[in-house]
Amino acid sequence: MSRVDVEPKVEERPPRGRWGLLAEPDFRRLWIGETTSGLGTAVGNVALALVAVVTLGASPFMVGLLTASAWLPWLFLGLTAGAWVDRWPRRTVMLVCDLALLVLFASVPVAGWLGVLTIGQLVVVALLTGAVKVFFSTAYGAVVPSLVAKPDLLEANVKLRAGESAVEIAGPGVAGVVSQLFGAATGMLLDAVTYLVSALFLGAIETREKPPARAARQSIVREIGEGVRFLVRDPYLRTLACFGAVGNLALNGIQAVQTVFLVRGVGLDQGGVGLVFAVVSVGGLVGASVAGRIARRFGTARGLLVCELVVAPFILLLPTAGRGVPLPVSVLAWSVAVCGVVAGNVIAGSFYQTYCPPEMIGRIRASASTVNYSAIPVGALLGGYLGGVLDSRTTIWIMSAVLLSAGLILLASPIRSLRNFPEHS
Repeated sequence: MSRVDVEPKVEERPPRGRWGLLAEPDFRRLWIGETTSGLGTAVGNVALALVAVVTLGASPFMVGLLTASAWLPWLFLGLTAGAWVDRWPRRTVMLVCDLALLVLFASVPVAGWLGVLTIGQLVVVALLTGAVKVFFSTAYGAVVPSLVAKPDLLEANVKLRAGESAVEIAGPGVAGVVSQLFGAATGMLLDAVTYLVSALFLGAIETREKPPARAARQSIVREIGEGVRFLVRDPYLRTLACFGAVGNLALNGIQAVQTVFLVRGVGLDQGGVGLVFAVVSVGGLVGASVAGRIARRFGTARGLLVCELVVAPFILLLPTAGRGVPLPVSVLAWSVAVCGVVAGNVIAGSFYQTYCPPEMIGRIRASASTVNYSAIPVGALLGGYLGGVLDSRTTIWIMSAVLLSAGLILLASPIRSLRNFPEHS
């Protein structure tokens, strides 16, 4: 079995001040780099769609194809990426991915300036950036345990997820303003620059990983099999993977029709829709911020159950908007539900990092992510189909029920009897 050797972190350390892990240089560099990269992703998702619609006049189907293209690589590369990431220094993988994303996104405004930009190029860019992000996401989930001590992993994930949530709030607005001032294609230069900044900060991290010796490696197929078997045989990881897949299917089914619902079902204008999404995104930021408190108050396993079985059901008030329930109440409930989902994700992500063997964490996380993320395009297509056959409000009712049914997966597993997740496999 291959192994990545990491310089050990010192467990005994002087107490930190109010900034916590952000006072440690390496983690601070990772946080800045990942938050900046997250801003690039948030801006890029909107800017790419604006280029397709405003500049190239793409149809709704082509815009949907762009969205699906960004997730399709998980179906084909997820397992392979996990095995390769476990062979390479994870920080180096992230650094190379940032530079590749810089080139890919910069190609769009360059092609626009030359007058050769086509919808085909956008689809190719979406596919290739999706493939690069498979490797980046896998390495990102595996590199955190090499930079912080095990007791600090929950704090690390809280801070990292809070940064991601903050830029998810700011990203769409930034993309809209930049595209309005400089044009949609030129606005994507900002996206490219964020990946350059991220690469500079990742390159400054001092902690180094040593790749496994060639003699310790097995074949790629065999190493992939090890990761898959570990996930399938472990009752906790298997449960979380299935739960995540059902949750992603439901959430993306809702996302597929949420704009149509707010515009045609509730009667909001564009500004009102943007305000609703901003409020909901704030719920995600709050969820990331309180995940640590929830875990300390209830325990990590019980805290996850609280998030998914007590807080997430507030989503049921969303489809009641405009019919018996005032819109602000429904939007607030929607924000609370997102708060619970994000807090649960932070707790579950920290569990993966403490529980999985370090030499296999890339393969195990990639196996779980392949299951989770493969449900995203399925949910989006199913939500769009139901929205056309039925209507957007009915579709949200159905998908909200599916989201709540995911909680039954947790209740049917050994997790229901735990206060805290185990720290070792």
